[in-house]
Amino acid sequence: MPAFNIQGVGVVKGFFNPRWAGVADQFAELFSTCGEQGAGVALYHCGELVVNIWAGERGNRLAGIANQPWNESTIVNIFSAGKGLVALCVLQLVAQGKLELDSPIAAFWPEFAQGDKAKITVRDVLSHRSGLSAFHQHIADDQIFNWDAMTAAAANETPWWEPRTGQGYSPFMYGWILGELVRRVSGYASFNDYFQAQVAAPLGVTCYFGVPDSVLNLIADTGPLKRNLSNAPVASNGADSIALGKLMKADPRGVTNRAFCNPISLMTATNTKAWRQAQIPAANAHANAQAIAAIYGALCCGDRVNGELLPAEILALCSQEQTFGHDQVLGLPLRFSHGFMLSQADRPDCRYGRGARAFGHPGAGGCIGFADPDYQLGFGYVTSRMGQNVLIDERAVQLIDAAYAVLGE
Repeated sequence: MPAFNIQGVGVVKGFFNPRWAGVADQFAELFSTCGEQGAGVALYHCGELVVNIWAGERGNRLAGIANQPWNESTIVNIFSAGKGLVALCVLQLVAQGKLELDSPIAAFWPEFAQGDKAKITVRDVLSHRSGLSAFHQHIADDQIFNWDAMTAAAANETPWWEPRTGQGYSPFMYGWILGELVRRVSGYASFNDYFQAQVAAPLGVTCYFGVPDSVLNLIADTGPLKRNLSNAPVASNGADSIALGKLMKADPRGVTNRAFCNPISLMTATNTKAWRQAQIPAANAHANAQAIAAIYGALCCGDRVNGELLPAEILALCSQEQTFGHDQVLGLPLRFSHGFMLSQADRPDCRYGRGARAFGHPGAGGCIGFADPDYQLGFGYVTSRMGQNVLIDERAVQLIDAAYAVLGE
């Protein structure tokens, strides 16, 4: 690890290169202007960790912890920010020649062919064009914690529309489908076993899809989506929990409502032990900011960061647009590559860096990771205080702006 100055900016602890002090200043400001409670941000630039800072407090009711200082080991549920890490695992198998993007998933998982799904491909699910955005069948609250039950339910589902004829974000089923595909094709016992061996361990980062007992006490509880953040400089353009709630109420049996509320435990169980230890790849990765930034930094810089996660020709797929249109689940325009969201120049809440090849994924409430190969930047931000934006949270937007100000943008 390169030498860093150990500094504190107000409440901020950790490491940053003096050139990147503006990011630390902006991060510290979030605690006064946006009511940040506990958070961390990290950046890799040209293969070097240039920022790894954290601040605030955390609670963990299951561990009997309240108002404990956030530290370097603290991890938090990053929600859908983990979807990009799922996509990375799939693309690694493509790079190894074990998968092809246009192969039917049923070729590796015969039961998946049920319900008119025989022709749905790996690419279709990665790009949210499979029609598999929600479960039609009733899912019990505790069923989501049972991998075999959820993958069987996914195999038994039918698409909401003809695959490849429409775009619809898949908030949860995406992870069970692709996670089971990774498990079957790789030969690992579980999706998390593959992720630990092929991504987390090579980079030496703390990130889990299913947290082990030894790490449970390191988790920060997340707060509910209740309060607006103050002094918000970024309009959500309809991409917030209020607009999403209206869509859900407008059609209680529709795809949006069932995508998020079938079962309701998908929305209410996130601070439970069962949630933390289950494998729900689309929504329950637990990590710190440094882990997210390290993974995306490695994607930017290849073997300059502890080895190559993807070869160049497969890395290009992360930036290759597959669909850009009105999303039938979230009700707003979204742009996807192979498992990652891509920037929309006119939307600050959907702008992953400044480079044309930037890609990443946000999580509910604020967590985010992205890679910008053009600027050789890997970015990770985590928070326990959930905001209301369903794309890039205004706190992250301010940090991203501060990072690119350092780079002259």
